[in-house]
Amino acid sequence: MAVASIPAPLSLMGVLRRLSLLAVALVLSFSLVACSGDQTRKPPTISPEDMTLIARQAEGFLASKERLPELADLVNERNWVFTRNLIHGPMQDLGRQMLYINQRLLPADRAEATKRATKLKASLAKLDEAARLQDGENLRKDYIKVATGFSSYAEVIPAEAIALAETFAAEAKVSNAVPPAPSPTTPAPQPVASGDDA
Repeated sequence: MAVASIPAPLSLMGVLRRLSLLAVALVLSFSLVACSGDQTRKPPTISPEDMTLIARQAEGFLASKERLPELADLVNERNWVFTRNLIHGPMQDLGRQMLYINQRLLPADRAEATKRATKLKASLAKLDEAARLQDGENLRKDYIKVATGFSSYAEVIPAEAIALAETFAAEAKVSNAVPPAPSPTTPAPQPVASGDDA
C-alpha cells in the first residue's frame, strides 16, 4: 500500500508560517494588555484612616502655626527667654508631628514634605540659637525663615486633612469650655428625694 507523503520542504514551510503567525499573535496580545492596563487603574489616594491620622497630627501643627504672631511679638521685643520657652514648650512636638504626617502622605509627596519639614526644623533651631546668643539681627532673620517654613510645609498637607484638623480643634474647644457660673438669680439645685423617704 502506498502512502502519500507531503514533500519535506512544504511541510517545513507550513510549520514555520504557523509559528510566525503564533508569535505575531502573542506579541500583539501582550502589547494590547500592556497598553490598556493603566486606563483602568485609579490614581493613588490616601485612605480614610491615614487621612484621619494626618488630620490629628495637622491639628498640632496648625496650633503651633497659630502661635506665630505671639512668637513675632517676642522676637520684636527681643525677649530671649520667652522666645526659647515658646520654641521648647508649645512648639516642641512640631518635628514629631511633621514626621507622622510625612509617613502617611502618598509616596510621591513624601520626599518634598520631608525636605520642607527638615528646612522648618533647621530654621527653628537657628531661631533658638539666635535667642540663646541674644543676637537680635539673626533672631529677626531666622523668624522670617520660620514663618516661611510653616507656610511652605502647610502646602503639603492635604486640604481634606486641614479641614478635618480644624473640625477636631473646634470640637476640642467646645468640649474643654468651662460652663458659665450660675447667676445670683438661679435657684440652688434641690436634692432629689429617694424612694425610702416616703
